[in-house]
Amino acid sequence: MTPDYDVVVIGAGPGGYVAAIRAGQLGLKTAIVERDALGGVCLNWGCIPSKSLLKNAEVLSYFQRAEEFGIRLQGFTADYAVAMDRSRKVVDRNVKGVAYLLRKNKVEHIQGAAQLRRGGVVAVEPDGRQLKAKNIIIATGARPRSVPPLPVDGQKVLTSRESIVLGQLPGSIAIVGGGAIGVEFAQIYSSYGVAVTVVELLPRLVPNEDEEISQVLERSFLKRGIKVMTGTSVVGIDGAGSGVTLKLQKDGVAQSLACDKVLVAIGVQPNTENLGLEALGIATQRGYIQVDDNMSTNVPGVFAVGDVTGKLALAHVASAQGVAAVEHIAGQETRPLDYPGMPRCTYCHPQIASLGLTEAQAKEQGYDVKVGRFNVQANGKALAMGETEGVIKLVVDGKHGGILGAHMIGPEVTELLGELSMTRMLEGTTLELGWAVHAHPTLSEMLKEAALSAQGRALHM
Repeated sequence: MTPDYDVVVIGAGPGGYVAAIRAGQLGLKTAIVERDALGGVCLNWGCIPSKSLLKNAEVLSYFQRAEEFGIRLQGFTADYAVAMDRSRKVVDRNVKGVAYLLRKNKVEHIQGAAQLRRGGVVAVEPDGRQLKAKNIIIATGARPRSVPPLPVDGQKVLTSRESIVLGQLPGSIAIVGGGAIGVEFAQIYSSYGVAVTVVELLPRLVPNEDEEISQVLERSFLKRGIKVMTGTSVVGIDGAGSGVTLKLQKDGVAQSLACDKVLVAIGVQPNTENLGLEALGIATQRGYIQVDDNMSTNVPGVFAVGDVTGKLALAHVASAQGVAAVEHIAGQETRPLDYPGMPRCTYCHPQIASLGLTEAQAKEQGYDVKVGRFNVQANGKALAMGETEGVIKLVVDGKHGGILGAHMIGPEVTELLGELSMTRMLEGTTLELGWAVHAHPTLSEMLKEAALSAQGRALHM
């Protein structure tokens, strides 16, 4: 059978659709197969709608503290249904944008469920069509993970997928999992008056972040009435009646927590079932497809990108992997992705942004560590914004001055990661970052000050 396509992509999330667009740009005849909506989880039920809801929550927070800005309100109402409707409109616009880009780059979009066959064939159900491809890219993503003590029913016990389209808010909710998804939903629900309790198995919120960042976030949450239960495991659930009661254990002591609904936000698991991986002998580990630096699997002509690889479950990582895979297929020069250096964002309030090693990780790896810090409350722009919670922390190689890691919590700090990513890529040091003139007043001045702090030269703190 003569190949119909140079590339067939399975899955149209940020890894898959970006791979397909790049393949089209490079003149490769490309098709993309998606069983659900274009854009995958990120555009439809994750990144984009959650950020829309978080923006609503931010606007609402300004109304709630209006007197601080000299604005007195007689009363107002916050309609969450309207916020939800706005988020779906944002989703719709993004999905249409992806469809347009696929058409523009002559990528054929095929609706259906794909399964791998031998000889570079992708079978598409339900119509039975078979696509012959020189190269296949698996980009099927991941879905929310569940655990036996918390069976998800979509009514009382939800995952992020049900929560993102929940039209009517509960009076109270327990969020199991204090990672990025958990604390972002805590932010949304708390802003709209829901009584929120975050239950985290590990000793602190956002446990993958630097410990100082976790401490700042926990203080901020407690100040705003969000309850935090860390070091606490869920051992069962009682769903009798109109609400639910979580059965918990902390330090060997049994506890209980009554609430209206439970959100399970404990990570993801790969979508690798029913793809035909076993028949082709594609190597997996704990369900994740194993790939090399070019995103190649152990089977020639088959690649994998995105959450299904288990490298780092972030949309921009998936997109970078998709580009790397396609450019390798096209014979272009590529470079291995720096996964530890990938920017990581959490859009709670205050925002969290990081890349590279934490202070503890750098010390464990034997670096001579210096730390540069700058408190957000010393920044003029932050003061003018009325947003003074947070800290900028740079973990620095004391020998050469290179930035090993950056950990930030504060207003709009996710927007500061680009400069740090560029500095690392160009092998810059705190010397160059401290030399660079930053406009005043801006939040970016905090990066300069933290870099100067690492050298004992901070000016404004």
